[in-house]
Amino acid sequence: MFGKAIYALLISLVATAGFAWLLSSYCGSKDTRAEDSAEEGVTVKPASFISPVNEDDDKPKLAAMQVVNAYPKLTFESPVEYTYANDGTNRVFVVEQVGRIRVFENTSGAASAPTFLDIRRKVAYGGEMGLLGLAFHPKFSENGFFYVNYTKNNPRETVVSRFKVSSPKAMQADPNSETILFKFSQPYSNHNGGKVLFGPDGYLYVSTGDGGSGGDPQNNGQNRKSWLGKILRVDVNSTEKGNYGIPGDNPFASNKEGLREEIFAYGLRNPWRMSFDDDGRLWVGDVGQNELEEIDIVTKGGNYGWRIREGRKAYNAESNTSGGNLIGPIWQYSHDDGNVSVTGGIVYQGQQHSSLKGKYIYADYASGRVWALTPNGSSEASNQEIVSRAGSISAFGEDQKKELYMCDLGGGQILKLAAR
Repeated sequence: MFGKAIYALLISLVATAGFAWLLSSYCGSKDTRAEDSAEEGVTVKPASFISPVNEDDDKPKLAAMQVVNAYPKLTFESPVEYTYANDGTNRVFVVEQVGRIRVFENTSGAASAPTFLDIRRKVAYGGEMGLLGLAFHPKFSENGFFYVNYTKNNPRETVVSRFKVSSPKAMQADPNSETILFKFSQPYSNHNGGKVLFGPDGYLYVSTGDGGSGGDPQNNGQNRKSWLGKILRVDVNSTEKGNYGIPGDNPFASNKEGLREEIFAYGLRNPWRMSFDDDGRLWVGDVGQNELEEIDIVTKGGNYGWRIREGRKAYNAESNTSGGNLIGPIWQYSHDDGNVSVTGGIVYQGQQHSSLKGKYIYADYASGRVWALTPNGSSEASNQEIVSRAGSISAFGEDQKKELYMCDLGGGQILKLAAR
C-alpha cells in the first residue's frame, strides 16, 4: 500500500508529533511466512492450534468496512487505552499517555469527558514513556480498586500501582490513594510494554518490554532473573510480597535459582498490547526489530524466542541461555508497504459485525492497516485486510457490549468500525 517514499514521510510526521514510540527500524523485506530456519539444537514449536497460511488463499468474504469517529464531540491527548469498569454503569474510560484518565458516558453524542485520574506530575511522558495501561479489579463495584502501569524518571522506572475511588460510581479518583505493587528499572526509554489486564483466573497480567535500545543488548528477554521482556502474572488479593502475591502455579514460583517468580512467559521484545479471548487464550502483539512483526498465543512458561529469533527467523543464536523449545508466532508479517509496528488487538465478540465474529482484529501502527486473523481451530489461519488506512492505532478496546474501538493516538480520537 505505502511505498518507501510515503513511509519516510510518515515516519517524519510521526516523529515530529512525538508519537514514534512503537516504530522499529525499517528494513524492506518480502513475505517471510515460509521462513523457519532454526539454529542447531533449537526446536521452534508452532502454536498448538494455528499455523499461518498465505494471505492470498481463499477466505470467507468480509463485509466492506470503514472507520468512523465514535465520539465526534470529544478529543483526547495521545490516547493509548479504551476500557470500561464492568460496574453496571454505561461509563467508559480513555487513558491519555501524558498521565491522565478520562471518563464519559458511552454514547456517540457525549460532549464532555471529565478527568477521572490525573497523575501527570508522577509520569514521565514522551516517546514510548507515559501512562500506558489501566485495568479495573474484577470486584471494582465492591472495592473501588483499579490498576495502572506508567513510567517515571529519576530514576527511570516502570511502576505498577493501585488506586482507589471513594465509591465505585465516583467520577473522580484520588491521586493520593496510590499503593505501589512493584516497580523496576528501565535501562532505556523505549520498549516499556505497558498493558495491564485481569485474566479469567482473576490474576493481574502485565506486559513488559525488553528494556529498549535495539537488539536487546542486555539479553533481558531470555534472562529469567529480569522483569523485562516478559508477561508477568501476580495475585493482587495477596500480601505475600507486600502488596501482591505469586500465584502458586506460576512457572517459577518458589524456585531456588533467583528466577523472577512473577514471570508467566518470556522471550518477548515489546508486547505493547495483549488481550484474552472468550476461550481464555492470551493473544499478544509483539513489536519486531528490523524485519518481522508477530502475534503470539501466550501460554504459561512459554519462551517466545526474542532475541534468539525475530518471529520465526534466526536473529541471535548466542542468546539462548535458558535452553528448551521456543514457541513460534501464530502469525508474522514483514516490513513491506510501510508496515513496521504491530498493535495487538482483540478477538471480536460483539454483535454489530457478524462477519468479524471470532476473528482477531489487529493493526499496524505505522501503516494504519487493520486486519482480521481467523483461527480455524485446527491447523490453519487466514489473514484479511479490513481497512487500508485507519490512523495511528495505538490500542484496541471493548465496551460493555463487547463492541470494538480503536485509539488513534495521532488524531486524538476513538474510532470504531462501520459498514461502508
